[in-house]
Amino acid sequence: MCSHGVHWLRGKLIGKGSYGSVFLATPRKPTKDEHSRGMLNLREMMAVKSAKVSASESIKHESDVLFEIKGCPFIIERLGEETTATDKGDMVYNLLLEFASGGTLDGLIHKSKGHKLPEYDVRRYTRSILEGIQHIHNCDYVHCDLKPDNILLVPTTTTSSGGTSFVAKIADFGLAKKTKVNCSRWRGTPRYLSPEAFINNKQDQSSDIWSLGCIVFEMLTGKSPWDLKPGYNPNNLPDVLMFDHLRTCKIPSGISDVARDFLKSCLAMKSRERLTAESLLSHPFVAQPQSSKEGHTKVKLVNSLLGYASGVCCFKPSSDYHANSAIVQ
Repeated sequence: MCSHGVHWLRGKLIGKGSYGSVFLATPRKPTKDEHSRGMLNLREMMAVKSAKVSASESIKHESDVLFEIKGCPFIIERLGEETTATDKGDMVYNLLLEFASGGTLDGLIHKSKGHKLPEYDVRRYTRSILEGIQHIHNCDYVHCDLKPDNILLVPTTTTSSGGTSFVAKIADFGLAKKTKVNCSRWRGTPRYLSPEAFINNKQDQSSDIWSLGCIVFEMLTGKSPWDLKPGYNPNNLPDVLMFDHLRTCKIPSGISDVARDFLKSCLAMKSRERLTAESLLSHPFVAQPQSSKEGHTKVKLVNSLLGYASGVCCFKPSSDYHANSAIVQ
């Protein structure tokens, strides 16, 4: 059993993956050891990502990346790290993170049950995500695994109408890399990977923009851009995935012209034709009169679900595979 920290108490398990487990955490009562306590930026409620030290490489890498890129309100905040021991004497590495009580963007989309999110909300979420991507890229990093499940919703204020205002924040940096670092194989989640990642094992900042386009498409339609089925072995993907470079990206009907243009700017088949995060922040789809640092969205899950819009993909992979789990090779 995982132990508590020196200054925090481990709560219930809220998530589990190949990297380890995620628990809720709360601070202990203040102690006299204020210097040690000050090493952690404790909150009333936190998330702690834990793994045995012997299997904590991914979480430690995430901690290092978050430390380097700290300071952006659209990236989940790193609150500290600590090593603890289990009852059996196993050493456990713990990364304390900002807790997102609104859950994931993926969860919000799934609650729509195939229906789209309101375009107003999509615009606000997209701008927040773009602000985070721009900061990541300015720090010379590529996220490599942008997807709705890695976008967290953090509450900010309660509105006068009784709803809650949320801001979208980018999380899960275990696969992030420096921009110029070349990898022998692509990394990330197949459903959101760019063509060049599959074809040339190339993932740079434009690859994150492709992933953003997939996320925005999913928010606008409630569907993935690609007609994929479970059961595929990702190791065979480069041999069977066929990209039709001559076809124009087809956007579903019912989407506004400005949203359509934004998607085309992200989902250009050639990476050099995609706009940068900085350029996209000036696109009318995400332009807003108030401060760009607000980026909030009023979220009422029942009231924010609109009608169904069928999706037509830009290209269709010719084989089936489980495309929702992140992979690094």
